[in-house]
Order: sequence, then C-alpha cells, then structure tokens
Amino acid sequence: MSAPLPVLDRVTAAATDLVRRGRAAASDQRPAVAVRLLRQSLSLITRTAEPGPELLVLHTRALISLAAAEAEVTSTEAGLAHLQAAETARLRLPEGGLRGELRLIVIIQRGVIFMRAGRFRESLAAYDTVLPGIEAEIHDNGFILVSVLNNRALVHMAMNNPDAAQADLNHALALAVDHGHPRLEGKTRQNLGDHAQLVGDVPQALSSYEQAARILTTESPGSLPLIRLDQARALLTAGLGEEAARHLDEALPALRDNGSGQHIAEAEVARAAAALLEGDFALARKFASDARRRFLRRGNRTWAEIAGLARLRADVHKILSGDGAKSSPRLPKELVSLAERLAGLGLRDEAAVARLLAVRLLLRRNEVEEATAVLARVPKPRATTPVDHRMLLRLCRAELAVATDRPRSALAQARAGLRELGMIRDRMGGLDLVCGTAVHGEELGRLAMRLVLRRARRNAAGARRMFAWLERTRAQVYRYEPLPVIEDPVLARNITEMRHIQRMIQRARLEGEPVKALEQRYTHLQQEASRLGWYTSQWGRPRPVATPDEVVEQLGERVLVSLVPYNSQLYSVVVDRGTFRLLKLGPLADIVETATQLHADLDALAPDLLPLPLAEAVGASARVRADKLDRLISASLVKTLDDRELVIVPIGQLYALPWGALPSLRGRAVSIAPSATAWITAKRRTTEGPVLLAGGPGVPGSVGEVSKLRSVYPDARLVDGDDATSQAVLAALDGTRLAHLVAHGAHEPANALFSRLELVDGPLFAHETARLARPPESVVLAACELAMSHIRPGEEALGFAGTLLAGGSRTVIGAVARVGDRAAADTMADLHRRLSTGTPPALALAEAIAIDPLRRPFVCLGAG
Repeated sequence: MSAPLPVLDRVTAAATDLVRRGRAAASDQRPAVAVRLLRQSLSLITRTAEPGPELLVLHTRALISLAAAEAEVTSTEAGLAHLQAAETARLRLPEGGLRGELRLIVIIQRGVIFMRAGRFRESLAAYDTVLPGIEAEIHDNGFILVSVLNNRALVHMAMNNPDAAQADLNHALALAVDHGHPRLEGKTRQNLGDHAQLVGDVPQALSSYEQAARILTTESPGSLPLIRLDQARALLTAGLGEEAARHLDEALPALRDNGSGQHIAEAEVARAAAALLEGDFALARKFASDARRRFLRRGNRTWAEIAGLARLRADVHKILSGDGAKSSPRLPKELVSLAERLAGLGLRDEAAVARLLAVRLLLRRNEVEEATAVLARVPKPRATTPVDHRMLLRLCRAELAVATDRPRSALAQARAGLRELGMIRDRMGGLDLVCGTAVHGEELGRLAMRLVLRRARRNAAGARRMFAWLERTRAQVYRYEPLPVIEDPVLARNITEMRHIQRMIQRARLEGEPVKALEQRYTHLQQEASRLGWYTSQWGRPRPVATPDEVVEQLGERVLVSLVPYNSQLYSVVVDRGTFRLLKLGPLADIVETATQLHADLDALAPDLLPLPLAEAVGASARVRADKLDRLISASLVKTLDDRELVIVPIGQLYALPWGALPSLRGRAVSIAPSATAWITAKRRTTEGPVLLAGGPGVPGSVGEVSKLRSVYPDARLVDGDDATSQAVLAALDGTRLAHLVAHGAHEPANALFSRLELVDGPLFAHETARLARPPESVVLAACELAMSHIRPGEEALGFAGTLLAGGSRTVIGAVARVGDRAAADTMADLHRRLSTGTPPALALAEAIAIDPLRRPFVCLGAG
C-alpha cells in the first residue's frame, strides 16, 4: 500500500486539477463554470502557509485564467484586477525560466480582455508587443501562437483592417493544422467566417461557420452557440431576419447556461436586429435595452453604445412606420450625440448609421436645412461597409432630394442603390439567400415607386416608366439562370434522414403513438439542411431585367397586367399592344380582405360530400365575394381583351387568389407570373421529352389513379405504387416535357424550400427540384395546395411551385386552395384531354376550370 502524499503535495495536486478543469471550461466557452473552479483552486493555494515555486506558478496561472473568465462573467475591471494580481504573483518567482514566459501570457490575456471590452487599440498594442517574444521565450509555443494570431485577426477586423486579418488567419490555420490542434483549427475557421462576412461574402462566411461547427461539435461543444450567433449575423446581412431569429433563439439559452455575459449581450443585440427586420419594434427595443444594461454592468462602453444605437433604431423605425409613435425634437439630437461618441470609439459605420437615422427624422419633421447639415457629415462607405448601411445612405440621399424638390436626383439614388444591391445579390449562394437580400432595398424601391406613380398618372410615358421600375424591384430571384449543383454529401445524408423521419412520423400518427421527439429531430435536420443549402453552390447566373420594349415584343397579342399598391389603393399597369396604361382598381385593404374571405369559402366548399344546404350557403357566399373582386379588379381589365390571353403579375397578398373563379375571367386563358421578366424567361424554355405520370401513396379515389391517364398519354412513363420513391420521381422529372404529379403534400411557410410531396419513401422537397439539369417544361400538381407561396420582401414568392419555376420550368399548374377528390379528378381529366390535343396550358386550364370554377381553384403559373 502506497504512503499518503504530504499535505502540500495533496494541495498542489488538488489545485492543479481545479485549474486544469477551469481552463478547460473557459476553452469550451463556459466562463461561469471556469470562474467557480478557478476560485476554488485559489482558495486552496492561498490557505497554504509557505507555497513553493510550483504553487506560485500555479497561483499565477490560475489568476491569469480567472482574469479572462471573470471579465466575461462580471466586468472588464474585475478581469483586469485579477491580471494585476497575477503580475504581482509572477514577480515573486525566481528570475528566468517561467517568470519570463508568464510575463508574455499576462500581456496576451490583457489583450484578450481589452478586445472583449471593445478597447481595440490597446488590445492590438498588447498583441504586437508579445508576438515577437513568443517563439523565443515560450516552450511548445504553437498553441499560444495560433491563439494570439486568431485574436489579433479579430482585432484587425474590428478596426476594419481585413487584409491584415486575412494574413493572421491564414498563418494561424496553417500552424493549427501542422501542429495537430483541431480545436484551434475550428476556432480559426470560425474567425475566417467572420472575415468573409466583413468583406461581404456571406456564402463563404456560412461555409466557414459550418466547417467550424463540424470540428467543434466534438472538440469544443460550448463553442456551438457562438457559431450560431455568427451565423445569425451573416443571415441578417442577407436579409433573413426570421432565420436569424431562429438561430439566436437556439443560441441564447445555451449562452445563458454558459454564463458569458458578454456573449449573451452580443446575441441580444443581434436578436434586436432580427426583430427589427421582422417589424417587431417593441421586441427589438427590449432586446437592445437588455443588452445595453448588461454591457453597462460589465463596464463595456463600446458595446453599450452599439446596443444603444440598436435601441434608438427601433424607436426610429416605429416612428417612420406610422405605428402611432410621434417624433420628438429630442431624438434626432440624441442620435447625433450618439454618433459623436461612436466615432470617438472608432466605430465609423455605426456613427454613420446614427446620423442617417437622425436625417430621416429631421426630414420627417421638415427640418430640411438641419438634415442637410447632418447628412454632409456622413462619410462615403468603405469596401467593408455593410449592405444595409449602404442602402440607408442611398435612402437618405433620395429622401433629401424629394424634400428639396429634386425627383430626378432621388430616382438616380434609388437606381444606383438597387443596382448596388443587385451586385451583392449576384454573389449569394442558395435560393433563399438570393431572395432575402431584397429586404435591404425595400424602402428605396417604395420611394422610387411613389415618385414614378405620381408621374405615371399623367400620361402613357409615365406608365411605361412605372412598369420599368416595377420590374427592377420585384421577384429578382426569377431572373437567374440556375447553375449546376455542387453536391454536398452531408446535405444529402440530412435530406435522406429527413425523408425517413417524416415517414416515421406519419406511421406513428396513424398508430396513435407520440411524435414529439421525431418532430424535434426533423426540425433540427431541416435547420441543418438549410444551413448547408446556403453556401453549397452559387444559385445562378444573373440575367438582365426585361425592358419595356422586350416585354411588348414577347407579349404579342397578349395583355399583361402588373399590380401595384400605392396610398392604400391597388393600381395596375396594363401593357396592351405596345401601349402602357395606369388604372386605379380599388381600395387595397378591401380587395385583400375579400380575397382572403373567398379563399376561406373555397376551402370550406372543397369536401366532396358536403351537405347540400351547407354547400349552397358557402357557395352563395363565395359567389358574392368573387363578384365583388371581379368588379374591383378584373371587370375593367377585360373590356378590350376579346379572346386574348391575360398575364397577371400579382402583389404578394393576391398570389393565392383563384383568378378563374372571377366571373369576367371565366374560361379565359390567364397566366400568373412573379414578374414580366420571369414570364419572358419561362416563355423561352422548351423541352422535347416524354410525359411523366407519377403517383404517391394514400391519395384516395380516382385522382390517385394516375394509370388512367395512360389512355390520354399512351407513351407516358408511369411511376407509381412502390416504385414512386423520391429519387425515382426526381430522376424521372429530369428532361420531362410534361409531368403530372399526384401526391399529398405540405406547404412550409416558415421554410418554403422544404415544402414537399409525400412519396413512398418519404418527402420529395422543393429544394431538391431546384437543380435539375433539365427541368420539366410543364408540371401539374394534382392533389395538393403546392401552388401556395411564402412571400418575402420584394414580392419574392417561394414554395414548391415557385421553386420549380425558379429552377427552370416553363409552367406549373396547381391549386391555391383545398380541392375535393372528385373535383380534382374531374379537373385533371378535362385538363389533360385538352393538353393532349395541343391546347396551351393556360387555355386548357381555363376551360377545365370554367365547368365548376368555385370547386376547381387551380392556377397556371409561369408562361401558359
């Protein structure tokens, strides 16, 4: 039996273990745990009457580690106080050896604390001082050198020195890989994501964050909430406020558990920005105010001012939104004062934003001269200035031009801003990133539309100009030619598992078993798949917006109607045989409410076996609403149409309107397109291929019997029964001239790219159809509501049908409301009988709908 250790040795062993565990907790981003463990170690050490050199070294190391952790949990000053104590303890050590090494580590830790406090100049000075001595004085210096290079890169980024940051990060990554430090490799890749975000490369930023997450999941699980925070910031840059909010709502509880007050407050600032994008000004103000208080308690003045800007930004947006809040003369002055403080802290872009917000309020108060003076103090954007800041500057210049009666100058600012936004959009990765950027130009586009609409009411030239601006500002995602997909095996595995879990959920529900755990796993996989889809490959090659002359040429004898809201009214620009006219249709709110009520009536009318009295009552209500919409929208449009085809570009609230139910449009060929540019793009697509008839499981009655359509298309390829797997149907879609798809499905408004068709082995997702090498020319969605779309800012419509169109299909026919089994089967029989004889899709559908328009709420999307 071994002899017990002497008391001093036992204290040393226990304290060493506590310091080791505390430093591990700090490395894993759990500072509160680190503080507790390190304080316990110091308590043991300080109770020792005569500590030897080994305990003195341990005492110094514990204080150094505690300093950074305490700065995260409590305050900057508390952290610096511990560092001072560490320096005092270090000086008690003998000359030479570890005494010199620990001097450098104290300086390094001081740089960390200054960096986290926003004192970037002091932090950079510390790192520049220490780097030359690391190789000379620190044994086994690879780990420390990589850490310092990473931290100095972060400081360079904060001080807007991207080239210097890139050099440090490249050096750090090479060292981390060479020395076999996977955790530091993960941290470096995370920082490379921050660098990509700084220079405006959002897809590369998201890719780097995902690479970091894969490494740190095992090497440093506590770092994952910080990666979610970084991903959320990138998504905010891309305009995806809802997605950013989901990331932050996932990260914040974990950050609170980890106890890092600094990181919690930073996440709250980002959450305020997400709430602002979603229009929830009260929530934005709450998060920003909470963050500001947290920063002030920590003594972090820099970040407290940033949080203060977020809070005032929420106040300004509430006033400008017309939400009942009044603008006081105090608020512009407060913003200008804040701008001075931010500039003094070296936060040039944030100072500019504060001044720009003041400009908007001053113009709102008609204080034009003061607004001009404040705007003159806003510097030109730098290469790293965020896109939302750039658009805000363009907006302020345009609003000032309007206030000083210079409409041409205002339109020039809007044109330049939207062009700049388009260049940023062209660099985006996945389809939803391309869509999301539109939010940053939304107000600028509305201002331009207001100016042009005022002039458009005077003459045809004004209407033509109005049409050109409409095309610049809406549905830009449809002007991209999709590029070949770069396959990602991790994404493929996620999609496969999602399919499997969706089938398990369906079985469990049928058997009455709980599905909560399965649904949570499905949601998690969907979020992971979304993250991967953002950067795996660029969405497409941009094409120019169609000019009015191109639209006139392509329309021929058709008539195009582009709807536009203005001053609570709905207008339409009508393009007819080379002429452009602006028509006022009716009150916007009344039209939208009536369309919503009609949609509800059609849903209620859908069941095949609806009792006759109820069917008559609901049918009568639907006819009243359809007649009202007809009077407000379509009756005035069709007077000069004769039998010509109508192309409608709707606003977001009317995408789900069953146009064929309106009496004036009954039996008339109508195509619905996201924009005239999208319609022309779709019109030019042709595919010479086979017909596909595909049927999923569980679709009742005759609509599910796709084999019956073999009598109409004897040479069609049939994929049904057990053969109708997601991969079989996806492969069969490639190169198809006409695809008839019968399957249950679901529209996912929160994540439209994961709208789905249910097949034998699970869902076929919209996301998967987006990159077919030869998309099907025409697609008929027979038994579900997959013509529904989620509308993003800029009238960007996403859903299953929208993804097919964006991916290259010419025409998609689908229902925008519930359809009964019998009505769907009869509609499909009538439709395909006409299509098989060469009738164009829009006319074939119109004739099929006209038989019973209220029970056949199908629309023709794209080029009919």
